[in-house]
Amino acid sequence: MFGVQMLCARIGLATGQGLAAALKRKIPRVVLLLTLVALTLANIVNIGADLSGMADAAQMMTGIHRQWIAPVFAFIIIFLTIKFTYVQIARVLKWLCLVLFAYVATAILVVDDWGPILRDFFVPSWPRNSQDWSSIVAILGTTISPYLFFWQASEEVEEEKEAGNENAGGVEEQHLSTTRPNQKARRILTFFSHLLG
Repeated sequence: MFGVQMLCARIGLATGQGLAAALKRKIPRVVLLLTLVALTLANIVNIGADLSGMADAAQMMTGIHRQWIAPVFAFIIIFLTIKFTYVQIARVLKWLCLVLFAYVATAILVVDDWGPILRDFFVPSWPRNSQDWSSIVAILGTTISPYLFFWQASEEVEEEKEAGNENAGGVEEQHLSTTRPNQKARRILTFFSHLLG
C-alpha cells in the first residue's frame, strides 16, 4: 500500500494533475470510464462500511441506535466537505491521526498476557475459519482503498498550489517539491501516516 500510494503521490507531483487526469492521457477513454465506475462503487461500499462502523462505535458510547446516528455522521461529513477547503480538512485529519495511539494505550491497559500476542506477531499462523478470513478481508478492504490512491495524487497537487506553485508538475519547470530533501520528507510523512492509519 505504501509503495502504490507513494507512486500515486509522485504521479501527482510530476504531472501536476490528479490520478484520473493523468490516466486519461495514457489509457483509452472506455477503460478510464469503467475504472471510474468501479471506483465509485468501491467508494460507496467503503463509505457505507465507514459510516456503519462509526455509528456502531457511537451506539456503544451513547446508547442511541446506529440507524439514527449514521445519517447524522453522513450529514456532518457532507457539510464539512462543502464548507471547508481541501487543505483545511487534510490539516485536521493529519492531527487526528494522533488519536490512533489510543489503540496502543488500550492494548497496554487491557492485555494481561503478552506471550501469545508476541508469539503470534513474530510467528503468524494461517487463518483457521471463515471468521478469520472475513477479518483479513475487512482489514485489507478498509486499508487498501482505491480512493486513497486518487486522493494522494490530488493532495500533492493541492499542496503544491497552496504553496504557490500554480504550474506545479510542469515538465519544463522544476519546482521545490521535487527536490531531493522534499521528496525524502514526503516519503517519511507518508510512511508514518500509513503506519498510524
